[in-house]
Formats: sequence, C-alpha cells, structure tokens
Amino acid sequence: MRVADELISVRDLLRYAVSRFNTANLTYGHGTANALDEAAFLILEGLRLPVDDINPWLDARLTLGEREKLVGLFDARIETRKPAPYLVGKAYIQGIPFRVDERVIIPRSFIAELLLHGELGPDRLGLIDDPSEVGSVLDLCTGSGCLAILAAMCFPHARIDAVDLSPDALGVARLNVDDHGVGEHVELLEGSLFAPLAGRRYDLIITNPPYVAAGEVEAFPAEYASEPQMAHLGGEDGLDLVREIIAQAGQHLTPGGGMICEIGTGRHFLEQEYPDLPFVWLDTEDSEGEVFWLGADSLQQFRND
Repeated sequence: MRVADELISVRDLLRYAVSRFNTANLTYGHGTANALDEAAFLILEGLRLPVDDINPWLDARLTLGEREKLVGLFDARIETRKPAPYLVGKAYIQGIPFRVDERVIIPRSFIAELLLHGELGPDRLGLIDDPSEVGSVLDLCTGSGCLAILAAMCFPHARIDAVDLSPDALGVARLNVDDHGVGEHVELLEGSLFAPLAGRRYDLIITNPPYVAAGEVEAFPAEYASEPQMAHLGGEDGLDLVREIIAQAGQHLTPGGGMICEIGTGRHFLEQEYPDLPFVWLDTEDSEGEVFWLGADSLQQFRND
C-alpha cells in the first residue's frame, strides 16, 4: 500500500512529515526553524491554504490527489535538500508573499520587520524626521525585490530604486513588483552597488548585501548551497561589500537622510574598523546587533575624512 493511501488527514500528513524530516536531519532557516514548522508550511502552501496557522485544518480529510502532492513535496524536500520555498515557488516575509525560485536568495531580512513594525514602521522612533516626507528610497542588492516593495508600502509617496548585479534576480523581482502592483513606484536597475545610479541621491538607503565569509560559504549545508552563491559571499571576512557601501553611501544621501544595513554577525569587526562612526544598532524579535543605522551626516563626514 502506498503512503498516500494510508495518510488521510492533515494531522496524519503533518506527523508523517515531521518524523521523516527529523530522520533526514534537514537544515532549516528559510522561513522556518524546525521540522514541525517546515512540514506545516509545505502542507498549507501545497494546499493553497493560509500559512499562518495549521490548527484549523488538522482534522480535514484530503483527496487522494492532495495527499499524493504533499507526499511528493516531502520526498522532494528530503531528496533534493532544496529549501521549502523553492519547492512551492513562494516565500513569506512578515506575512507578505513573494515569488522565489533558484535565481534568487530566499527573502528573510530583518529589515522587513524594522520597516513594517520597528524603528522605520508605524511606531517610528525618530531615525527619519518625517516619514511622510520621504520622497526617494534606494534598495541596494534587492534580490527578489521584497524590501523595495515593502518600502513602497511604507513610503507611498517615494520613488524606489532597486539595484542588483544579477539579471536573474531582477527577473524574479520584476514578477514580485508586478504581483504587488508597485511598478509605478519601483524602478529595477542592473549593476554593481551604486554604479547604475548616475549620482542620484536618496532620503533613505536600505541594503541587505552579501555578508557571509568565504569559509562559511564553503561549509554551507545543501539547503543554503542551493541559493545563488553571489547572494551570500561577502569576501574573506564577509564584509567586503559592506565596506564599499559605507564608503560610497554618503554621496547618495540627501541631507537628513540615512542608511539601514544588515550585516549578520559582523558587529564587533565593524566597530573595531570604524571606531568614529556612530553606529545605531537596531534589534528585532529574532536578531540583536545585526542591523545598523547611520545618518547622512556621519557617512558624508566619514567620506570627507
């Protein structure tokens, strides 16, 4: 008898998937943190159900076709070691859906929480003097375009430029921009960091650049190795691109503007290397000291020193 013939309800399939995932020693971190959450995500997205809570559906009986589809997703997750969002073509960040495939890193930036719910969100703490006056935003290393799209939602009067070196990533970003109906606000630009911007200046720069050290990239488990390497690799210590961004950002900020940048676990190294820069570290529910803010004055003064 086939597995799909024996597993009837969502509860049956959830238990089965968790057991198999635990046995397979999968690696998580692409929107989920453990086997239970991974299994729930695949089931709910596979059935086109809301992904926020599996409990209302646990006792639902599934058709044979639905059961076969889900068992196929479980098998693919184990056999390919691809992250679950690649298998279903969708990832969620702060509950908002974005298309993903192997052309682009799976979105999971802490900056999203800060835009929607933190220092740059509805309860803003003064990093930006008047958010309603933000007229221009740059999303550097945009990848899937998720942060540019969230910025368009947070700053509806702003022009958003979204830059990435990868034409493949920009292809996915275009799909997401179209899906969310923000094409009039978001321009996608191909190039390396600030190169395609021709001297443009912005009230806000947001950037989640590649920041993983070369040795860590070489040791990636299969799930992380499935993503484009260029979206992770930040040089020997992970901070090569961050340094370039710090060096150039001041030339592209308006007076009173600022930059928010995610760097992973490199806080100690940055503070040692730039002792005169007044980093403001922004914590989120799941991170501490992995995102910083620098104002335009500090970045422009650093440039002139």
